[in-house]
Amino acid sequence: KPICNSHYLECPPIGLESLKIDDFQLHASSTKRYGLGAHRGRLNIQAGLYEDDLYEGAWCAGRDDTLQWFEVDARRLTKFTGVITQGRSSLWSSDWVTSYKVMFSNDSHTWITLNNGSEDLIFKGNREKEIPVRNIFPEPVVSRYIRINPRSWFTRGSICMRVEILGCPMPDPNNYYHRRNEVITTDDLDFRHHSYKEMRQLMKVVNEMCPNITRIYNIGKSQSGLKLYAIEISDNPGEHEVGEPEFRYTAGLHGNEVLGRELLLLLMQFMCLEYLSGNQRIRHLVEETRIHLLPSVNPDGYEKAFEVGSELIGWSLGRWSNDGIDIHHNFPDLNAILWAAEAKKWVPRKMFNHHVAIPDWYQSTNASVALETRALIAWMEKMPFVLGGNLQGGELVVTFPYDRTRSQGVVREQTPTPDDHIFRWLAFSYASTHRLMTDANRRVCHTQDFAKEDGTINGASWHTAAGSMNDFSYLRTNCFELSMYVGCDKFPHESDLAEEWENNRESLLVFMEQVHRGIKGVVKDHQGRGIANAIISVEGINHDIRTAADGDYWRLLNPGEYRVTARAEGYSLVSKKCEVGYEMGATRCDFTIGRTNMSRIKEIMEKFKKQPIKLPMRQLAAQGSRRRRLGT
Repeated sequence: KPICNSHYLECPPIGLESLKIDDFQLHASSTKRYGLGAHRGRLNIQAGLYEDDLYEGAWCAGRDDTLQWFEVDARRLTKFTGVITQGRSSLWSSDWVTSYKVMFSNDSHTWITLNNGSEDLIFKGNREKEIPVRNIFPEPVVSRYIRINPRSWFTRGSICMRVEILGCPMPDPNNYYHRRNEVITTDDLDFRHHSYKEMRQLMKVVNEMCPNITRIYNIGKSQSGLKLYAIEISDNPGEHEVGEPEFRYTAGLHGNEVLGRELLLLLMQFMCLEYLSGNQRIRHLVEETRIHLLPSVNPDGYEKAFEVGSELIGWSLGRWSNDGIDIHHNFPDLNAILWAAEAKKWVPRKMFNHHVAIPDWYQSTNASVALETRALIAWMEKMPFVLGGNLQGGELVVTFPYDRTRSQGVVREQTPTPDDHIFRWLAFSYASTHRLMTDANRRVCHTQDFAKEDGTINGASWHTAAGSMNDFSYLRTNCFELSMYVGCDKFPHESDLAEEWENNRESLLVFMEQVHRGIKGVVKDHQGRGIANAIISVEGINHDIRTAADGDYWRLLNPGEYRVTARAEGYSLVSKKCEVGYEMGATRCDFTIGRTNMSRIKEIMEKFKKQPIKLPMRQLAAQGSRRRRLGT
């Protein structure tokens, strides 16, 4: 479909924010220093916490005068329709351009300034540094190069800008460069942004197309009363099948990070269509896994961002819940509880190394906990999830627990879980199959080159955060949860969604398939009844998991040989060796455990309404010596 067929139809961004425009296409009259070069003049680019000479938050001119310019080479004839500008991302400086002219050229030597027939047009720029300002040209202009020429700037600041250009590429069959970089999808899906109503409608359509393998349900409500809808994809929707692992993807914990939401809406369409067309890989996934997709955890925040639109929301509008809470970091900090118990040597005698209890204060009604967080916790505790991913935005990296540093007051520090090896594999399985995450030649989104680290990072060694969904999931439930940052641009333009789907589609499928890695089985008693809440321990890994209601369990593990123990209250423990191979599919490792003598005695006495005799040892000894004296 043509994106713009008249100048009244605004063209999409040409890609400064999405990185479609590379650094070599950006030029400037002068530069204050390398970290403020033209390559940093991209809409919404973020400076590091500690601003340095490499990664700062804008292009800043070397001199403050009206001869300065910022230039973009589109590398092909383009119909330019507008410009969006922002000031400098900085905690310490206040710099923005308050007015500018726009110039065009086809050869980068001869320039024409946009005018209204008699005089040059001067566009109003920014009034502060974060909120983007859009200016649409009176008429579109076709050229290859475009320049922005600042005319005035904040009096106590300098000439600094972050920019996006709106433009439609002109048809050019000879342009090899563009053809080579074009990503085309063959999937016939609904590539657009969906409001809350449209999202609900789309889920309904998927459910009607695939009624035998889908079910729509909600896990609760947002602060403004919007239902948090999820779709289940399984060959027996609505029921947990013994031995079948449960998987979840969530998205939109931050309402302004919308790519994840659209990817999950695309994924549910794709899985339904591919299942119907007989795709063996998808059929296997659906038949062997119970999959839950929750595309919008924070619909209130999304509606705020959606209303303003893709290019104008800045970096944080719509991020928080309606009552101003960051949902992803709103979970109870169980790390502190477990680590304090470990320091006192309470684990495992007084406290388990898993299923850490939620503190009472967190459950009180006046605790600052979002409704959305409470709904997530109830859902996470109810379903026997094994593996989960929450899709976020604004970066290209997969993070894994712990997200909180163990050392007090340290902002960044490797803080591995006892399951660090399997977490690293799970993160790599997503990053390595993404089209860009591990590409050493790709441009850094903001300030860190994650491609050097295989597109993955331990959460705490990136930036510490207490009470994350990932840490809570690991310490409170059986589910291993990771965060996928699926694109540099938090709210990509609709025209970029097909390419973003291609970037992430394989990763989304591969990560789901990892739920079948490790060991699985059922813990039963001698009568063949499943034992719920039995503890499964793996020698050498100080983190246990528990069986679900039917006695079934899944333990994610890398290939290798493991000594595994099953124990439950009132039962004898049983250990055995379980081997995990390299091929996909969890190894079956079942346990049958018997009652302990003491628990059988208790059971018999309770049956006959007799209480076990509980006499203090001293009293028993005295009775024994009295009997001996009497010769009885």
